[in-house]
Amino acid sequence: MPLDIDPCKVPVVLLYNQDPSWTPDEKSDVDLLSSQLAQAVSGVGHPITLLPLTNSDLPAALRPFDPTSHVILNWCENLPDIPKSESTVVRILESTGFVFTGADASALERSQNKHAMKEILNRKGIPTPAWRLYERPESNGWKQFPAIVKAAKEHCSEGLTRESVVMNETELHARIAHVLDTFGQPALVEDFIDGREFHVSLWGNGVIEMLPPAEMDFSQFKDIHDRLCTYESKFVPGSRHYEGIHTLLPAPLNPEEMHRLQEICQSAYRAIGCRDYGRIDVRMRDGAFHVLDVNPNADISADASLACAAELAGYSYGETGSKIVRLAASRLATKGMLRG
Repeated sequence: MPLDIDPCKVPVVLLYNQDPSWTPDEKSDVDLLSSQLAQAVSGVGHPITLLPLTNSDLPAALRPFDPTSHVILNWCENLPDIPKSESTVVRILESTGFVFTGADASALERSQNKHAMKEILNRKGIPTPAWRLYERPESNGWKQFPAIVKAAKEHCSEGLTRESVVMNETELHARIAHVLDTFGQPALVEDFIDGREFHVSLWGNGVIEMLPPAEMDFSQFKDIHDRLCTYESKFVPGSRHYEGIHTLLPAPLNPEEMHRLQEICQSAYRAIGCRDYGRIDVRMRDGAFHVLDVNPNADISADASLACAAELAGYSYGETGSKIVRLAASRLATKGMLRG
């Protein structure tokens, strides 16, 4: 049904955050990315308004718009000056009656808390690396090495460096202490799957479609400590990991592997409560896939993996944005507020 909705009948408000603490360059970059998305979606036919949020009063910013007709394209990661408030943004959208793209607040809260997400995957029988949560600097009998140590409530590879991969109990103890001291939150320790890594984009509700998966190519790195997606690999051009890790799209997988990957990723998407779109990060060792992370409201910048995978599947950038908007707009149609 979503693709039958006329884009001209779906006014869009592209909501994104502009934190006052950012540098002028950071603000300019976010404005540029948001404008690129808005222009692309407008080119498909949607009336669109850019709404940069510069303070925490989201209800006031939304007041000019009608929740019975507008769809919020939610690209707001936080309320300005309030870290880790992505789910708070969505709770406000829910309380004010707006239909918006992406996951609801409960799903975002689940995904933000890595150990809660891992517990759900375990309960659902979805393969994920063995793990343990640490609130004190101790190894507590952990024997699976190599292991990787992550901050339990961070995303976008925040805090992940080559030192996050540990090879023995001494290194494990030290890295747990580092995470506790640096981030002030528990450390999640996982079996480090030293194998192929895939970023798998999906979209849909009810029927979930897997877009062509991307593989992170670590072949330039021989040291196990370098075979992971660090913070630098995503956000620091010129760094070893940014320059050395290449993306293979589509990932070279045989039909049987592709089928198994699709089943696992669709199960993880549903288990965490993704809606409209999302990305699943997966590693494969000895032919077995393991879910590392589930990312509702994944990055939809023009050069991000979801947009690139959609392009390979035949969607322009504007069509990709429109597909996501119309998946959300179908919830307006269900309420009888929009007619296709």
